[in-house]
Amino acid sequence: MNPDVSWQDVEAAHLRIAPHARRTPALTSATIDERSGAKVFFKCENLQRMGAFKFRGAYNALSQLAPEERRRGVIAFSSGNHAQAVALAGRLLGVPATIVMPEDAPRVKLEATRGYGAQIVLYGKNDSREEIAQRLSLEKNLCLIPPFDHPHIVAGQGTAAKELIEDAGPLDLLLVPCGGGGLLSGCAVAAKHLNPSCRVIGVEPAAGDDATRSFKSGKLQTIAVPDTIADGARTTSLGKITFPLVMRHVDDMLTVTDDELLKAMFFLWERMKLIVEPTGALAACALLEKKLETQGKRIGVVLSGGNVDLKAMAALL
Repeated sequence: MNPDVSWQDVEAAHLRIAPHARRTPALTSATIDERSGAKVFFKCENLQRMGAFKFRGAYNALSQLAPEERRRGVIAFSSGNHAQAVALAGRLLGVPATIVMPEDAPRVKLEATRGYGAQIVLYGKNDSREEIAQRLSLEKNLCLIPPFDHPHIVAGQGTAAKELIEDAGPLDLLLVPCGGGGLLSGCAVAAKHLNPSCRVIGVEPAAGDDATRSFKSGKLQTIAVPDTIADGARTTSLGKITFPLVMRHVDDMLTVTDDELLKAMFFLWERMKLIVEPTGALAACALLEKKLETQGKRIGVVLSGGNVDLKAMAALL
């Protein structure tokens, strides 16, 4: 398996997933255009099947398994969205799925993962989800599907940017949420092929700025599990596959605080009527908080997911 990801990989992934994934809309807001002085297009992956972009990569990866691998089943580890994506892709493709999830994962994500038919293995705060998944993979002979550091996952996620640029037209900037870098690196590969002059910028939580540190230093940085409301970005580092792709194709990295994220989420809920989870609002937050120059530009913003625990978020807001 080639660890690199090319435009051809993204294009092939799109052909595989197109009959099964939603082509989510690229929505606009006159209010946000006025505030930013830009023309902004929001790629609404919160409206994707299972509520997040993760379905793209999961379906692309599972659909390429050999028949014997499909029969044995897969295992994944995830705080929620990759869990649901693998569970749903597995149900559609007839592949049994086991998911290693944290005990404090959002209830809505746990219930949805079970609802798609996956078997869940819970782990505690001091446990290593990677080690648990790898052990079970060996014990039960299951194919391990990581949440971001896999070429088929990255290629699948890149289809979001492919669709956005095809639908919205050329962009000056593309803002993408970043956790482990699967979505960011895949979207950057697609954007640089379709729209070479477009600057691609990743956005992550200030409390979990490992990717920003890695990007600025040119060396892969690892941090402790960050304490942030953006549960989909509680990663400790970019991956061996995503880090080189980010360094090659991404132009800059930005961070936003949890308080800024809450404001951005509420604005999207109230003004655009879009339910977006904290991680899904990272890129929009950078725009709304004026973290970069936007005047006169055409800007794409990926809203990566909408699987939010409404009761918990309502209390915070």
